[in-house]
Amino acid sequence: MNHYKRLLLLYLVVGIVGALQAQLTLLVKSIPANTPPGAKIYVAGTFNNWNPGDTTKILTPLGNGQYSITLTPPVGQVRYKFTRGSWATVEGNANGGFLPDRVWNYNGQHTTLELTILSWEDVGGVNSTAAPNVSILSNSFYMPQLNRNRRIWIYLPPDYPINTSKRYPVLYMHDGQNLFDAATSFAGEWQVDESLNALQQQGDYGCIVVGIDNGGQFRIDEYSPWVNVQYNAGGQGGEYVDFIVNTLKPHIDSTFRTLPGRKTTGIMGSSMGGLISMYAFSERQDVFSRAGIFSPAFWFAGSKPAEHVAAHPRQGEARVYFLAGGKEPASVAQNMQVVADSLTKAGFAANEQFFSVPADGEHQEWFWRREFPGAYLWLFAGVVSSTVGPLGEKEPLGIYPNPAGTWVRFSGLAPTTTLDVQLANAAGKNLQTTKLNAGEALWVGDLPAGFYVLRVRAGQGEWQTFKLARQ
Repeated sequence: MNHYKRLLLLYLVVGIVGALQAQLTLLVKSIPANTPPGAKIYVAGTFNNWNPGDTTKILTPLGNGQYSITLTPPVGQVRYKFTRGSWATVEGNANGGFLPDRVWNYNGQHTTLELTILSWEDVGGVNSTAAPNVSILSNSFYMPQLNRNRRIWIYLPPDYPINTSKRYPVLYMHDGQNLFDAATSFAGEWQVDESLNALQQQGDYGCIVVGIDNGGQFRIDEYSPWVNVQYNAGGQGGEYVDFIVNTLKPHIDSTFRTLPGRKTTGIMGSSMGGLISMYAFSERQDVFSRAGIFSPAFWFAGSKPAEHVAAHPRQGEARVYFLAGGKEPASVAQNMQVVADSLTKAGFAANEQFFSVPADGEHQEWFWRREFPGAYLWLFAGVVSSTVGPLGEKEPLGIYPNPAGTWVRFSGLAPTTTLDVQLANAAGKNLQTTKLNAGEALWVGDLPAGFYVLRVRAGQGEWQTFKLARQ
């Protein structure tokens, strides 16, 4: 055998040995006692496109309640979870609630991880704490902007079924798993339902809350419109906000008795949820005028949140509630102040901002739970006081979403207001003339993508003209 053949053989042997060593073994030492008999344990993660029922990723039973699987993932961060074949049967935390992704930084060397599955979400150990007026709107609400499905929660005020002519402000909130129910929460719930129920007993007008579950492995991507290169995450926040504005909000407004105008629509979240709430408020002031920014992770995007706020001038009356804890890193409050200063540069008055840093506050659900009622009351103070609708300066007629998908809706008017509507193409050719109520929607789903002219007249008032974009 000549020198070159020997060298080639040596390279092949070294490569084969390296490949055999480049393995990651997941050894599950124990599973929950209430695991259904005969259940198969699967693993889903970055190595199989998060397929919860991948038949090539079933763990091998070893006896004595132990299971094992050996993977050959690429070097780098590996994220994964165990399931029993679907996301409905995914593993949970010690309380039977939401468990974040498991993470391992794989260096290419043979590694064995000894693991324990604490619970399954569908047979968890914690009873539901959600109030009777909280329900699941959908377990798999489709998000066309992201081509994903998501669980959506809905909280309706206690008097919603009783006062059938009353319409309500709406607050959109992220991390829906943690808002209403200890059985689905990661580290305790916010008790949004208990707080709002108690406030209405004390005379509060009431508010509808829409809770949007975070997407697990997609949470960071969806909660920032900007990519963090170090973490290789973020960048889908724009699409996520488009989903709320153009898909979810129209569905909520057409299904429930809402006050759909910007003055009666808010958005709120904590940590990364605070980051995306600030972006959504600033980017879509035509939709949101109230924002709760709790312990925001502005650090994730560097200077971009402040720059984005400064570049979007004030479009109308608004309120932004900033909250951080004194026991959080000092940078949280410092970054928050920079963004608040940018709001001032954008034209927002001092009385449109509330800045709070309680000394005992931590980056924890208990802190956000405690502070939620006060933030809510300040954000929505004076927005409504009767079944008629918004108080104060009259909100102008508006249309949303714009750009539009299949429907266009109207804001700023009582739902029963009669509207004359004319729709023309960019060349001025009239395409549609109709009459409807402000609470109804105008169908535009059969229009080609492009720009249109929409003329609207309320009652016997003046005609108003809008430039409408059809996606």
